[in-house]
Amino acid sequence: MKNKAVIFTLLFALLLVVFICDIFTGNASIPVKEAWAALFGTSGDAITDEIIRNYPLPKAITAVIAGSALSLSGLLMQTLFRNPLAGPDVLGVSAGAGLGVALLTMLSGTVVYPIISSLGSMAQVIAAIAGAALVLLLILAVSARIKDSITILVLGMIFGYVASAMVTILQSFADPDSLKVFVTWTFGSLGGVTWDKMPLLLTFVLAGTAIAFFMQKALNSLLLGENYAASGGLNIKRTRFLIITIAAIITGAVTAFTGPIAFVGVVIPHFARAFFGTVNHKTILPATILLGSILMLVCDIVSQIPIANRTLPINAVTAIFGAPMIVWIVLKRKKL
Repeated sequence: MKNKAVIFTLLFALLLVVFICDIFTGNASIPVKEAWAALFGTSGDAITDEIIRNYPLPKAITAVIAGSALSLSGLLMQTLFRNPLAGPDVLGVSAGAGLGVALLTMLSGTVVYPIISSLGSMAQVIAAIAGAALVLLLILAVSARIKDSITILVLGMIFGYVASAMVTILQSFADPDSLKVFVTWTFGSLGGVTWDKMPLLLTFVLAGTAIAFFMQKALNSLLLGENYAASGGLNIKRTRFLIITIAAIITGAVTAFTGPIAFVGVVIPHFARAFFGTVNHKTILPATILLGSILMLVCDIVSQIPIANRTLPINAVTAIFGAPMIVWIVLKRKKL
């Protein structure tokens, strides 16, 4: 117990360090001393204060929110389906969000576009949430009629494939400008969440995280199988409904605000289990949230390293970091 407390303390310290480093990293040539003054007071330059407080700071906070939410969603999916490769997008929610954005881009130039454009940057967020909600409703309808979790997993993947196929069809009809907007969204970005959008994203993620913490005992029971959990008095149908709803909502919300971000939700739960040497959710759940936040911040720092005067897509950076971590865990444990 004492060792775990020390490890958690070190992880919190590491989170704080990479959080500050993420704020001070970027293309803006602002001295660290001025950036620090702007962050905790005033640098004496209104423009510097504006830049630091309204771009790097909310972006770093978004990285923490997205990393923790996607990692938590991946942990819930792996626990429910007892599948080591299950992740936040396994139920097709991310694909549904992509479908919503693709439909939005297709409306460019139509008679309803002036109404959509009046919503500003929130139009894309609303479209993504609507697409994710549609897939979630389909999954919940299926889960209410089917008892086997693996069947739900397979159907969720099928829903995702169908949504992806529809996106591909829409892309084939899109004009070049609309297609560019959609492709840019698929790169993923942590810089689009402004202060006015932050409360909505936080509401979804914090609500889902709070419920997940109250379900730690139920999650531990599921590790031994649904039959064992049911014999112990666990309501499998209700627990499954809650897990799917939580995972889908926080995944859909993050995807809506940041675009699709791969690998974080799959790799971090494995890394947390290997790091702490336990599968107990009382330890793994907070560890997953911390490690997910740290990894996302590190990936954001790397993505801001300018290459040919361009920053890297966050979705690509998380995949580059995530794949070697999965390989390392497999080699160390000889299995997933």
